[in-house]
Amino acid sequence: MRLVSAGVRARRAAEPSEPEPEEATEPVHHEHSHTEHHEHSHAEHQDYNHMKNKFMNELGRLPIPAWAVAAIVVVVLVLVVCFIFCVFKKCFGKKKKPKKVREGKTGRRRKTKEGEGEAGEKEGEVKKEGEEEEKEQEKLGKLEFSLDYNFTDCQLIVGILQAQDLAAMDMGGTSDPYVKVFLLPDKKKKYETKVQRKNLCPVFNETFIFKIPYAELGGKTLVLQVFDFDRFSKHDMIGEIKIPMNSVDLGQPMQQWRDLESGEKEEEKLGDICISLRYVPTAGKLTVNIMEAKNLKKMDVGGLSDPYVKIVLQQNGKRIKKKKTTVKKNTLNPYFNESFSFDVPFEQIQKVQVVLTVFDYDKLGSNDPIGKTFVGYGATGVGLRHWSDMLANPRRPVAQWHTLLPEEEVDAAVKAKPR
Repeated sequence: MRLVSAGVRARRAAEPSEPEPEEATEPVHHEHSHTEHHEHSHAEHQDYNHMKNKFMNELGRLPIPAWAVAAIVVVVLVLVVCFIFCVFKKCFGKKKKPKKVREGKTGRRRKTKEGEGEAGEKEGEVKKEGEEEEKEQEKLGKLEFSLDYNFTDCQLIVGILQAQDLAAMDMGGTSDPYVKVFLLPDKKKKYETKVQRKNLCPVFNETFIFKIPYAELGGKTLVLQVFDFDRFSKHDMIGEIKIPMNSVDLGQPMQQWRDLESGEKEEEKLGDICISLRYVPTAGKLTVNIMEAKNLKKMDVGGLSDPYVKIVLQQNGKRIKKKKTTVKKNTLNPYFNESFSFDVPFEQIQKVQVVLTVFDYDKLGSNDPIGKTFVGYGATGVGLRHWSDMLANPRRPVAQWHTLLPEEEVDAAVKAKPR
């Protein structure tokens, strides 16, 4: 029995032990990992709540309200979306759609020509619309006038009543308007209203009479031109009205408003001056007589001028002597008849120039030049002919009318070398 029990014990000792400890340890390990995971997620949740609470606390301390922060966020989002949209349109918006079917060369050429024709027509329409818009925008103002005809005395009676909404021609946003009235095509009589200072809606109430038979009136055109008076430069035309007299019923008086239209600017005449030249070769004496002037440019506000003439004898651009006439007050057609003598040796007479300038005298400011002319060396046209006639007729005075020109034009001609 002892031997048997001992053998059983030996067999039990020799058999491998069963993995009971491992089976026992596995559930313990699983429970431990589950606990760690739960603790880790709980810690993360606590961190998130902590950060959230901290952010809300910081947000509450800001000086701007919560709605302002929300608005800023919305604006930022809108800007980001716009930026993305612009980038997308820039990159992908210019791609052309592929053609499904290729057209023949002839068809394509025809369509191209048709497309160009349509494009040209569209451009033409756009240009016409633009020109019409410009014409609509370019409003020059309007003028009220009256017309009547006196059959007994054969008189056309033109009334210039008033103007409205005239275009501003001066720097200050105003104008100094006046109206010229004349008949085409002869222009024999030309009337002018008084100047209305700094007024875009002037009232004139002036009447002008043309003596003309009714039978001749049908071939005439009445022209009403509104100008802006400028003392220091040419008068600018604001606009004009042209009325063909054969389109007007003069059986009864008429009075109406008409819009001003842009017209060709008339070159304003500066006037004419009559001078007499006399040269005595043996004595070397040149006599210049300033006789008269006519139709001088109006320089004063009242429609007149205070003219006088300045005479300069010069050679090679250097003044030798200068003289001037007396001032004639308030006239556009002054009569001077004043003589001035200069010593010019015979050998120098072909090299000198006599420069004549008509000025408007001004007590307060500087004297303004009305116009200018010259005779002698380098002169052309009337100036050259007058000088030649004087030399061909020694000791005899030779008179001649000269048209006044702008000062700059004459100065350039005086300095220019003769051809």
